[in-house]
Amino acid sequence: MADSWATSAELHDVHRSLDLHVDVRAGTRGAGAALIRSLRDAVRTGRLAPGTRLPSSRALAADLGVARNTVADAYAELVAEGWLTARQGSGTRVAARSEPRRTTARAATQEPPPHPLDRQATYNLLPGAPDAARFPRAAWAAAARRALLAAPSAAFGHQGPGGRVELRRALAGYLARARGVYAEPARIVVCAGFTGGLRLLAEVLRAEGARRVAVEPYGLGLHRRLITGAGLRTVPLPYDDGGIATAALPATGAGAVLLTPAHQFPTGVALAPERRAAAVDWARATGGVVLEDDYDGEFRYDRQPVGALQSLDPEHVVHLGTVSKSLSPALRLGWMVLPERLSRGVHVEQSLSRTPPGVVDQLTLAEFLDSGGYDRHVRAARQRYRRRRDRLVAELARRAPRVTVTGIAAGLHAVVRLPPGTERRVLARAAREGLAVARLGAYAHGSAAWEEGGDFTAPAPAGETPGARGEALVVGYGTPPDHLYPGALAALCRVLEAET
Repeated sequence: MADSWATSAELHDVHRSLDLHVDVRAGTRGAGAALIRSLRDAVRTGRLAPGTRLPSSRALAADLGVARNTVADAYAELVAEGWLTARQGSGTRVAARSEPRRTTARAATQEPPPHPLDRQATYNLLPGAPDAARFPRAAWAAAARRALLAAPSAAFGHQGPGGRVELRRALAGYLARARGVYAEPARIVVCAGFTGGLRLLAEVLRAEGARRVAVEPYGLGLHRRLITGAGLRTVPLPYDDGGIATAALPATGAGAVLLTPAHQFPTGVALAPERRAAAVDWARATGGVVLEDDYDGEFRYDRQPVGALQSLDPEHVVHLGTVSKSLSPALRLGWMVLPERLSRGVHVEQSLSRTPPGVVDQLTLAEFLDSGGYDRHVRAARQRYRRRRDRLVAELARRAPRVTVTGIAAGLHAVVRLPPGTERRVLARAAREGLAVARLGAYAHGSAAWEEGGDFTAPAPAGETPGARGEALVVGYGTPPDHLYPGALAALCRVLEAET
């Protein structure tokens, strides 16, 4: 009976114990000496932090396949040396005074070094991100719970390309209703954000014989590098206040064009209706493909919704979307609505690259869409960001009347156009104020920041002339949390009223 009781206690102890990785390869001195050395090194380097509770001697001995006395003796030796503490009822723990020696590698106890802007900027008004503090944690967690309870067991096995059918069905309904997209679930591919989708498409286009992709003259250099990384060349199109001059497409020799027709990034212009039609006409006539980046499609303020370009011709337009602005870029959730002719190539490429997002996030987003939680979140965010935009426009009009604010009918950023010759001084003063803002010229095709992924907040390098749109800042009013936005706006006003 006593033996039976001991076995039950041992099993209970093992089952509730934490895992601990230690090396007990004996070498010439035995398992006990190897265990002491391994534990001592783990504490010294910081891999076992002060206060960490260690497994019981019984549980660790069972895990390592050694005698319990071997572990007990090792613990006793390290307690005597001061590396560990042992108290009745508290177990064996790493001694609080044991610190990792900083002369070794920047041990695993330290955070990774911050991004340079995180060290320098008190206020972050860089574009391209929502207010992370407003992520709907409670609603998302509730959706995740419902989704996990309802999911079939097959959802947690190996997944094929394309994404979970639950999310593809939910997206088909949402995109048809909210964006006017023709989206059968079979045409939708879930991908790792917009960049994940663009990477897949660039590879498929190259395999199908394309050699050039026409692009807008302003945009993210990352997108260009994804395209050129697939062996394609980017060709910038002419541009004016009506957006891209799509009539110039035939002269480019491109097999595809990448557009942000609803709200061009970063200029904020919506593509004129006749130019939207011209882009589709070009694709039909040449067999080309329009890659539609639905940038900021959810956030519109002073105009009627601009429907998706894909609705004009689903067989020649790829509609790409993401939750990076509406929810969080950390989710890495995006989608493509594909023409039938590209579906097979994208599925094959995705199966080779193994890049789909995690199943749990896919199931959660599907539930969030189906339950109406996503619509409620977007409506609330739209009102919040509109109030921020209105406050930005009013404060700049009052305190810096020489600047002009454009591109504000939708989205999470504004373009602040500066008087000629002031951009360099404005950026220098912003740096002194601890204010991170981007310059418009850094997003121009061919600029150093575009080509090399450089610093969008730095003044233009010597010899680089201002972009065709002149000297301007791109101000991301959606980025700061609510409690920092007033201070960020005040800092921006100080910079502009002092230098303009």
